[in-house]
Amino acid sequence: MSDATRENAAFLDANIRTPEMEMAEIGADVPDAAALTLGDINPANPHLFKDHRWHDHFARLRAEDPVHLNEIDTAGRYWSVTKYDDVRAVDGDWQTFSSARGMTLGPRPSPETDAQLQRITSFISMDPPTHTEQRKTVRAVSAPSNLRNLEPVIRERTAKVLDSLPEGETFDWVDTVSIELTTLLLASLFDFPLDDRRMLTRWSDIVFAVPEPGGVVETQQQKIDELMECVGYFEGLWEERRENPGFDLVSMLVHGDATKDMPTIAHLGNLLLLIVGGNDTTRNTMTGSVYGLNTFPDQYDKLIADPGLVPKMVPEIIRWQTPLSYMRRTATKDCEIRDKQILEGDQVLMWYVSANRDEDVFDNGDVIDIERHNADRQLSFGYGIHYCMGSRLAELQLRVLWEEILQRFERIEIQGEPERTFSSFVNGYTTLPVTVTRR
Repeated sequence: MSDATRENAAFLDANIRTPEMEMAEIGADVPDAAALTLGDINPANPHLFKDHRWHDHFARLRAEDPVHLNEIDTAGRYWSVTKYDDVRAVDGDWQTFSSARGMTLGPRPSPETDAQLQRITSFISMDPPTHTEQRKTVRAVSAPSNLRNLEPVIRERTAKVLDSLPEGETFDWVDTVSIELTTLLLASLFDFPLDDRRMLTRWSDIVFAVPEPGGVVETQQQKIDELMECVGYFEGLWEERRENPGFDLVSMLVHGDATKDMPTIAHLGNLLLLIVGGNDTTRNTMTGSVYGLNTFPDQYDKLIADPGLVPKMVPEIIRWQTPLSYMRRTATKDCEIRDKQILEGDQVLMWYVSANRDEDVFDNGDVIDIERHNADRQLSFGYGIHYCMGSRLAELQLRVLWEEILQRFERIEIQGEPERTFSSFVNGYTTLPVTVTRR
């Protein structure tokens, strides 16, 4: 192992122990929201999401304490903002609520940690002008002209995967369809070797994985080792694209004016952002669409009767699923939200998963309504300067998937409850058993 590799591994070890790990250790068996005092409600507990019991906790906070303070040893003070208008206001004010200290609930900051984190961060964890410069480097991948070029490829691959599904046999939708389709596209966007494409899925899974026995990763060291494998693999691609650039995300980062002189470890943040953004979010919405339409079969019936409703269904599923539960900001000065005194340095969690169910904006928000008149107001892609660059691509993938599904199958039926991601950040699925019936 080189000195640089040892240094990078040591840095990761020092900086990727998250508050979620502390809550994972102490926060199992959380009572229902009604049984807790208001002060004891902590929506960032990953057990709530793994057990799919977060709804009542957020409903109570929206009703009783929409700007809610928690404090734990590893993170210090952090506020949960749970109402739609407040989330949008925070997301739109980058001067007061900075992204520069990270996008997820993090450890107590120190000047030394802040300096180190600049070595391994992503443009989503930056403020202008650096954010604007680095985002510009890769935004061409989501340009309308590129989406038009990608749609036939997405449709061809979707048809191939769906045609290969077994009939009358239970299989895992997550692995067989959602992961396969998103990873194929992500490999194309990176010009990543197709035979190795599941490595992208693996790296995406471990970024926000909480180490636990039998989990995605079992130890902190395993997580560090696999992230270093990611760095090593992309170092090889980096050198290749320096000499032979193409129209892919790696080439864009290698040759972009704002990113070309960065070492690979410094690029890790952007790489992981693009991997997670292109993999976790879309695959969980694809799975959530199957689970959700089975949960509300009247809406599935309506869609089958009128496939022309697919474009209206897409934003509603994205609202209902909300694949990333929250984003974090850090207050740059003392300020107020709903008369709550936010101190400079406090972390502020914008809970998209709660805002997308705010009763003041979305009537009966826990229910899927594929003709909901304002579904496109959902905040799953964020708001303001950090609005998701790949939002149109995600919508395109989900639309194509359901257009192809409705042509082929009478029904996709779930055969049991899904297993869910052990994370309060990624609101996702690890398995979903289903069967299909062909037309």
